[in-house]
Amino acid sequence: MANGLLFASFDFSTAHADEFHDWYDTEHVPERMRVPGFINAERWIGDENPKLAVATYDLTSHAVLASPPYMAVGGANGSPWTKRVTGMAKRILRFEGEQLVPGDAIAPDGAGALLVASMNIDPAAEAEFTAWYNTEHLPQLAAVPGVLRARRFKAGGEGIERQYLALYHLASTDVSRSDAWSKAANTPWSERMRPHFRDLLVLRCRRYSRAA
Repeated sequence: MANGLLFASFDFSTAHADEFHDWYDTEHVPERMRVPGFINAERWIGDENPKLAVATYDLTSHAVLASPPYMAVGGANGSPWTKRVTGMAKRILRFEGEQLVPGDAIAPDGAGALLVASMNIDPAAEAEFTAWYNTEHLPQLAAVPGVLRARRFKAGGEGIERQYLALYHLASTDVSRSDAWSKAANTPWSERMRPHFRDLLVLRCRRYSRAA
């Protein structure tokens, strides 16, 4: 059971690719997985841009990110290697928050792709936005063949860049380009809500596989 999420994405085109992946695989992810409350870690690469990196971590709760074990390795306490690599790469989005829907689900096994949608919303439309996302948008996308799990999160903590984020674990990258996905995503209610989106970020990724 999980209701917390840590999400990080980078453009590492200005870093050394081999070093970037070595750092993530041999130091950064293992370091976080030793923190109590980290349930899993998944890495993803941009489907169209292979210099886009995404990492997702399911947490027992958002409070894990304020715990002493995490604080000992996070933020200003990052290792010299962390500071070197992240100083060369360009951060796209860091998001931390709590799972809204379904509430306590973790990443499924067997996903070959991930679609990320993150945004802010016009405060005047937030109530309708929540109703649309929870009662139509997320359930309809979750029902598309090849969607293994659909989850929605709200940001917590300080320095919030985007208030909401949704993760869709997919069997393959083709799922989000299918007619069924397009039909589910483009309803009249969806069209009515889109003008209220702010800072929309959509990332389409395939599962990262470390080179032999």
